[in-house]
Amino acid sequence: MSKSIFARPTALIPLAMSLAALTVVLVHIALFGAAREADEGTATHLWQILMVAQLPVMAFFAIKWLPRVPKQAIGVLALQTAGYFAALAPVFLLGL
Repeated sequence: MSKSIFARPTALIPLAMSLAALTVVLVHIALFGAAREADEGTATHLWQILMVAQLPVMAFFAIKWLPRVPKQAIGVLALQTAGYFAALAPVFLLGL
């Protein structure tokens, strides 16, 4: 296998989605503050879509790569999970 498992799209897409979700939250907080809103806005819906949509990609990665290269795949899954929880953290810590 010449290409590193970290360079595979199924490894990078969930990380990019977590980064995008975290960016959405941070930009929203920077522009509008951390106060709760009466109605969910575009930022909330975008964050929710990004968070839910990355789960099937992570599952596909695990199904495809865990049997082939378990040690590397576990490392990538740990990184993907850390990214997922990093994007969740501001929402739960600030009660948004």
